[in-house]
Amino acid sequence: MDWIWYLFRFDGRINRALLWQALLIVALLAGLLEVIGQIIHLPNADGSLKLSLKLDFGLGDLFKLADPREHPSLASTDRAPLILRAFGMSLFLWVYLATAIKRLHDRDRSGWWLVPFFLVPGLFNQFSDLLPDTSVMLFFNLAASMLWLWGLVEMLCVPGTVGDNRFGPDPLAGIAYESTPASPPAKSWDQGREIEIVPPSASPPGGMHVKRGA
Repeated sequence: MDWIWYLFRFDGRINRALLWQALLIVALLAGLLEVIGQIIHLPNADGSLKLSLKLDFGLGDLFKLADPREHPSLASTDRAPLILRAFGMSLFLWVYLATAIKRLHDRDRSGWWLVPFFLVPGLFNQFSDLLPDTSVMLFFNLAASMLWLWGLVEMLCVPGTVGDNRFGPDPLAGIAYESTPASPPAKSWDQGREIEIVPPSASPPGGMHVKRGA
């Protein structure tokens, strides 16, 4: 597999299994970076380790960057964990966009469908506490939840289009072909060779000989 194309490029198609695999890779890398962030420390006066800010590399943190209320808390943290957090979030966002867009391509949808599936519900969830608590907002909350659920089912559960589409060949076509061993075509029943009339010169006395075909 071309891992550069798989994790970082936006062209082509991937199936459901590869999107699940990409999310697993992101989760494992997030856990690794969180451990690294926790062991970045300064020694206390007694020589013990001072653990830094606990980092959370969930995709939900991406929307905190658009919220001015989160900026003072980010600025007050140590510089090293903040740099690590920015690097991790940028990397995970790129991987998520690259794989999610290719998965949408597999559904014969444009990558712009991430706007209603991912961006709109995420921003609404981040700023929902600033919105008035009215019945109208309940409708918007339900709509955002439905868009998020639709995107979840669309990308993680529903199979892609069969055969080639406008974004490229079917990613499962080659797998299905390689998993089925090539077998010789079945021989058709040649009725004309089942009973063959042998010329009299080559036949035993009696003049007719029945010969089984191959």
